Amino acid sequence: MSWIDTHVHFDAPEFDATRIDDWARARDAGVVAQVVPAVAPFNFNTVREMADAYAGTAYALGIHPMYVNPLDPDVALAALRAALESNIHDPRLVAVGEVGLDGFVKTIDQEKQLYFFQAQLKLAREFDLPVLLHVRHAQDTVIKYVRQFNVRQGIAHAFNGSFSQAEAYMKQGLHLGFGGMMTFSRSLQIRRLAAELPIDRMVLETDAPDMSPSWAYKENNYSHYLPRIAESLMDLRGLDAVALSEHMRRNTLQVLPRLAAMIEV
Repeated sequence: MSWIDTHVHFDAPEFDATRIDDWARARDAGVVAQVVPAVAPFNFNTVREMADAYAGTAYALGIHPMYVNPLDPDVALAALRAALESNIHDPRLVAVGEVGLDGFVKTIDQEKQLYFFQAQLKLAREFDLPVLLHVRHAQDTVIKYVRQFNVRQGIAHAFNGSFSQAEAYMKQGLHLGFGGMMTFSRSLQIRRLAAELPIDRMVLETDAPDMSPSWAYKENNYSHYLPRIAESLMDLRGLDAVALSEHMRRNTLQVLPRLAAMIEV
């Protein structure tokens, strides 16, 4: 069995003192690959360097909606374009991300994040890359613009919408990310989604160091927790570990096809 963590902020300072051990523990647990998304120009080089330093590490380049306030749009988007152009032939660059909309944090300039989001959807189309979507209190708006820009491949990270919204993403060709939140018995809607949505459109993630599972509540999350997180999905779906691992592997390589160059298919 092997697992792929489709969303982990492995460059976060929470890992600075233990990163090599965290990487080793993930590999020992069967996590053969991790996707590390950027959040702003300041860490474009950092996430790429993660791929150089840690085998099985891929990266995405994008500007997270929660980081847009201090940025000059022209400068930041030019930096993103330059980074995509210079790394587009690196198979470890697997997506444009983390991009999207956040309607929960009210201090974010809503018009500015929408501007960044639309521009980055255009770049994803131009460079023919999937998108890693941050969506919080903005499902319908994100779906609207994904449709408008005809983005046909990507992941709605940490999906927590309705069944109709899930259907809209899937109809557009996107996959849905599930992680630690489905390990909480009180997460009734997420667990119902995980149990009933088409399994061929789901992928697994940790979002480490955030979104910790139930056994690490209010503590850091880690990629090596992914197989144990997957156990919740096994229980919800009535699948054994081998069957679920194969489903998740196949789904992940479908939505992030560049990963196939990094791991045994």
